[in-house]
Amino acid sequence: MAQCVFCKVAAWETPSQRVYEDDKFIAFLDINPVNFGHTLIIPREHYANFIETPEDVLSEMTKLAKKIAPAILEAMKAPAFNITFNSGQEAGQAVHHIHMHIIPRYADDGHKQWHGRDRYAEGEMGATAKKIKELIK
Repeated sequence: MAQCVFCKVAAWETPSQRVYEDDKFIAFLDINPVNFGHTLIIPREHYANFIETPEDVLSEMTKLAKKIAPAILEAMKAPAFNITFNSGQEAGQAVHHIHMHIIPRYADDGHKQWHGRDRYAEGEMGATAKKIKELIK
């Protein structure tokens, strides 16, 4: 995709600080990191989001994350990390090219991932689970 910034990274048209690359994937530092060492893994091929990405690509991204995450932890002296995908604008996906975040975490980093909402009212949890269960293909 001509206008996709991550496709431009893959084609060397946009600079990036790469930590890994092969014929299918690139891993590079996020330009707006949650913490230093925050790394993105992208496939070279363009897929807009998590749902559109083939299962084999997601599986390979996960295997690659398992290889890269320990290096991030050691290099950044981080005790923990988050792995996340943001799929869709409302979920925080700013670049519509599938990408996995590996974010090194520290006890005092001040980053709170989720803020809980109110608990389900009586019966809502079961009804919600039923709706989801019926739509799983």
